[in-house]
Amino acid sequence: MNRSGLGLLWSRLSRGMSRAGPEPRPPGKRWLVAGLGNYRLQGTRHSVGMAVLNQLAKHLNVADQWKRQRQCCADVAIARLGEAELVLLKPRQFMNVNGHSVAQAAKMYQLAAEDIYLVHDELDKPLGKLAMKLGGSASGHNGVRSCINCLNSNVMPRLRVGIGRPTHPGAVEQYVLDRFTAAEQERLPPLLEQATEVLLSHIRQRSLAGTACTSPS
Repeated sequence: MNRSGLGLLWSRLSRGMSRAGPEPRPPGKRWLVAGLGNYRLQGTRHSVGMAVLNQLAKHLNVADQWKRQRQCCADVAIARLGEAELVLLKPRQFMNVNGHSVAQAAKMYQLAAEDIYLVHDELDKPLGKLAMKLGGSASGHNGVRSCINCLNSNVMPRLRVGIGRPTHPGAVEQYVLDRFTAAEQERLPPLLEQATEVLLSHIRQRSLAGTACTSPS
């Protein structure tokens, strides 16, 4: 995606954002990006956040550097983005207790809640749609709720990745635990790359000293 295309995408994603958000951080800042999901069920709709993290690691040339970190019960890879350091994290726990891994990693790397990005699936957006949310409630997402409870804060920025919602309300639980259909899998690669670009754009913006985390004009 060229810069003009990414700028247009960023503008669209940012329209619904609140102008209140985490404070900017100086160059050299460390950030944590956590892909929420069920570690043993990667490849399912509910674990699309982990798929984004895999793509992010590939984009940053650290895809072969994932290491199991027992202290936070997660797979961790460290990457550079200019002067900033990114801690990429995939919890090795069930979705509803992902927050334990995220909170422990925050302690290990001395990070505050506003330094942490959460990437997760979003039922209320169709596949292919992305949205950045600057803090707020969990909106019914168990992984986000776990992170809020364990960090005792709800200020974490979140990239929500649309997976669509089944037509029958009673089918939601099985739907999120199912793998993407063959047709959906064909649409995943550009979506994961787009999600990566949105994340990196947002982190770059916040890493610039004196640049507020607000919607671009």
